[in-house]
This record gives sequence, structure tokens and C-alpha cells, in this order.
Amino acid sequence: MKIFLDTANVDEIKNASEANLIDGITTNPSLMAKEIKRTGLDSNLILKKITKLVSGPISAEVVSKDLDGMVKEAKKLKEIAPQIVIKIPMTFDGMKAVRRLKKEEIDTNVTLVFSANQALLAAKAGATYVSPFVGRLDDIGNDGMNLVGEILTIFENYNFKTEVIVASVRHPKHVKESALMGAHIATIPYKILNKLFNHCLTDQGIVRFDNDWKDAHK
Repeated sequence: MKIFLDTANVDEIKNASEANLIDGITTNPSLMAKEIKRTGLDSNLILKKITKLVSGPISAEVVSKDLDGMVKEAKKLKEIAPQIVIKIPMTFDGMKAVRRLKKEEIDTNVTLVFSANQALLAAKAGATYVSPFVGRLDDIGNDGMNLVGEILTIFENYNFKTEVIVASVRHPKHVKESALMGAHIATIPYKILNKLFNHCLTDQGIVRFDNDWKDAHK
């Protein structure tokens, strides 16, 4: 399973990429706005900085809602770097935009997916990636990971090439379940990436080894 980092924070991306832990990046308008406020840089410059750190897919989301606006914005974003993937919302016009961009060989990531039917439509439209938001479904009492399983089954049934990005990841268990299900990608916040390292027995083992080493050299 590939791991994408769900952030626009250049410092977080730099730290994770130095350990070769991430295969790509996903951003959204909220994450980008947060980084704009933090750095004072405009969104295009932030994206350019990210593309210099990560060679894999980097999702940048359009903010237009109409077909022509989304396609126009997508083409401008794509000019930033070849690895830019255009994030498109799950709407009727959005799927039209996905179809048009596919004809121009521009990769797309359909976002805000909350049902298997939506994922099916995205795949039929020609999306490169589809992003089910598991955490937000969990928040309203649904089983987000169950949706991932449904999508993977449907895509396998019909040999869709669209890859599933498990998004809105809330905790390490989501990451483990994504890998067990065979999801292609999990996109995770930086704080969740750090939690993947943690285990109480690892911490205890390090302390014990240190203490034994110090005792032997007194």
C-alpha cells in the first residue's frame, strides 16, 4: 500500500520525505489556506515547493464549481509540475470535468466520496483516483472502512483501473485496516504518520537496552 501525506505543510513534507516514507501528497483548500496563513506564500508557490520535495502524485484541488471553471483551473494547476493530480469534487459537473481531463491525459482524484455509487460513477467517468472519506463517515455513526471494502469489490468486479485513496484517516487503525483490505493508498495526516511509530513495548525496550548498556559501563 502506498502512503500519501495529507498536508500542505512544507516542513512536514520535508521531514517525511527525508525518511522516504511517503509516495505522494494530497492537499485541499482547507489545508492550503492553513499553509498560506502560516507562511504568507501563495498557493502556487507552495505547490512548487512541494513538487521539489516529492516526485510522486500531488493532489491539488480546484475551487470552481462549474465545468468550464474546473477544467480551466485544472489546466493552470497542471502547468506547475507534471506530477500534479487534479482533485475534483463528486458532482455531476465534476464528473464531466473528469471525463474531459482524461481525454487530455490529465490525472484526477475525485474527492468527497461517501458512497459506493459515487465511487462507481467516478470510475466510469475515468478518474485516476477516488477518495472515500472514512473518518467523516465514522463521525456520523457509519462504518467508513466498510465503504472502502465495497468500493474495492466493485472495482475488482469490473476491472476498473481507478485507485482507491483512503482519506479522512483519523487514527492508526484506519491505516492498518486499509492495508489489510488491499486499498491502493492511504493518505494520512502528519500526526497520524508519527503515531504509526509508537508502541509501548518499543519504548520500554529502548529504555531497557539503554539502562543495561549504562550498567555495563559503570
